[in-house]
Amino acid sequence: MRTQVGIIGAGPAGLMLAHLLRRAGIESIIVENRSREYCEARVRAGLIEQWARDMLIETGVGERLKAEGLFHKGIKLQFDGVLHEIKFTELVGKGTTIYGQQEVVKDLIDDLLRHGVPILFEVSGTRVSDLDTKLPKIHFTHDGKAQQIECDFIGGCDGFHGICRPSVPDGKLTFYDREYPFGWLGILSESANVDEELIYSYHDRGFALYTQRSPTVSRLYFQCAPDEDAGNWTDEAIWEELRLRLGGVCPLPTGPILQKGVTPMRSFVTEPMQYGRLFLAGDSAHIVPPTGAKGMNLALADVLKLSRALAHFYKTGQHDRLDGYSAEVLPRVWKAQRFSWWMTSLLHHFPHENAFDRRRQVAELDYVATSRAAAMTLAENYAGLPID
Repeated sequence: MRTQVGIIGAGPAGLMLAHLLRRAGIESIIVENRSREYCEARVRAGLIEQWARDMLIETGVGERLKAEGLFHKGIKLQFDGVLHEIKFTELVGKGTTIYGQQEVVKDLIDDLLRHGVPILFEVSGTRVSDLDTKLPKIHFTHDGKAQQIECDFIGGCDGFHGICRPSVPDGKLTFYDREYPFGWLGILSESANVDEELIYSYHDRGFALYTQRSPTVSRLYFQCAPDEDAGNWTDEAIWEELRLRLGGVCPLPTGPILQKGVTPMRSFVTEPMQYGRLFLAGDSAHIVPPTGAKGMNLALADVLKLSRALAHFYKTGQHDRLDGYSAEVLPRVWKAQRFSWWMTSLLHHFPHENAFDRRRQVAELDYVATSRAAAMTLAENYAGLPID
């Protein structure tokens, strides 16, 4: 097979890259080792920044988002038993939208297949070669047959555990990594919404978060040990822990728990995000702790910039924007890392902290809740920095 851009991974990054390339008249083929059903059912992030919501709508894949997405004007911080509202729309004129990552994936897959963009699901043995030549290749097995795609460029959108980043020769990339000494035990529950906004709770027992997926499905988390076994928690114990940590500031509707699991917390960045004609995007290049809700939004920002650079190349024959891809996207990545680290440090208990640390955290939360300048900084970063 031959295409202009070969894309590895059918998550939000790979699918959106193919979507933007199609709109620019550039051919692509996506290969994915999972089934379509798995990709469309995998529950992950659900918060979309204002610019990303606008992009999905403007590029023709936002009809369901407009109908079903839950728009949020801000968030609420809970500490010392009191809720404090941070109104983003009043502070920075932007908000956020809750719309599950799996729903974005469904919309993109439907659109791509309807427009004839090939997506090869359930491939195996994927590898890449000739990355530093003008004809890089993707090798894999599909339907029992060994196959190969010759490309002009490869989009490495296959996640943190994918094959693209490890395929770069040793010494060509620098890795920056931090692991946090806690995780999140998260549940998806068939229960009524607690509040119209997300609630970030700082409590003596540890952090907790309330968010939504729909008017009848809620997503809740609480801080736990990084190696916690979710199976050791009964549904009743989970609801009791959430009730305690959300501080009793509002009723907590309960219901059947549909899913539960533990999410580890880490920060990771690779520099640069390219080698030869391989370009990394999304989780293959960076991971953020979920506190700041930046993961999917960063992936969409990466591929927007990459699609523009590829369109520039095919229009002019010039490599300058492709050569500058990493330099263009990494400042946004690091600002998202800074914000995610700040939110995580603000709201979580760390080992070996003392009473001074706890009082300092409460003082900072109070500053954010009572200072317009501090609240604007949170709102600007949370709702999404300007894309250009």
